[in-house]
Amino acid sequence: MIEKEFKKLIKKDRYQVFLFSCHVPIPLNIAIHYWFVINKKGKIDRWEILAFPKQCKTSWRHLHKNVALPTTGLNKILYKRYLKSKSNLILEISGKKGSTAEKMVKFIEKSPQKYPFWNKYFLFGPNSNTYTRWVLDHFPELKFKLSWRAIGKSFLKKH
Repeated sequence: MIEKEFKKLIKKDRYQVFLFSCHVPIPLNIAIHYWFVINKKGKIDRWEILAFPKQCKTSWRHLHKNVALPTTGLNKILYKRYLKSKSNLILEISGKKGSTAEKMVKFIEKSPQKYPFWNKYFLFGPNSNTYTRWVLDHFPELKFKLSWRAIGKSFLKKH
């Protein structure tokens, strides 16, 4: 999805949670990387777990806020050039005060204090898909299932 299309979906009087995905770069391109974009009445933030820890104000080791534009996929190298993998909008939840969307926005914003694996990253979990599953598990009413390609999504069942 391109940024211009995404901006048309934003409702400044609502809470919204968007779940995006993209393929992981080669050689792991069978796997999918998920991330959340939240809209808090016009304030947009991207939340995700990445393999490489960043050292900036909006990063908590592997947990990151706004290290990329909302719809930007992961970097991939193709013939010595960096390209962005295509992102896909997978899920959108929208609502007003008291809605599931508002509760999810507030929950995701508390990730630095609540997510148990913000300081760890491993290929098979915990990883971005573990984080996505963790958030979604707190909202079972959504009944959303991650793709079989979401390697690391089952990490929580084992720990």
